[in-house]
Amino acid sequence: MGTIAEQSTALRMSTLRLARRLRAERVDPSLSDGQFAVLGWLHKHGPLTLTQLAEHERVSAPSMNRTVNCLEESGYLVREADEADRRRSNIRLTGTGRDIVTTTLKQRDAWLTTRLRDLSKEDRATLARAAELMGDLATL
Repeated sequence: MGTIAEQSTALRMSTLRLARRLRAERVDPSLSDGQFAVLGWLHKHGPLTLTQLAEHERVSAPSMNRTVNCLEESGYLVREADEADRRRSNIRLTGTGRDIVTTTLKQRDAWLTTRLRDLSKEDRATLARAAELMGDLATL
């Protein structure tokens, strides 16, 4: 089993490899991870301002503006004037943007489901428990 430090390294490396492999499963391969993250965040939380998106992704407003411009040009999102403050824009997904997110998530789940089917019932139970623990670790 090794030391806690060795276990930490093994967990980090395995988590990163799995995350990288899952990110490769996407409907539009031209989308960067950062671009898909913006689409996913809007899908989950609804329309947001450029500032809110930049804060969530921990990037500068000019950097987020470039990302939003690219996604807007691709037809995945639109900017709309805020009803309460016309100087501010709200950014929301288009139908195409929603479709890209939902189809990509389904594709990722299908890939993982196929892989899990190859494992024994005991190994799947172990991974289910590990998922719970990893979720707990992430919230500490």
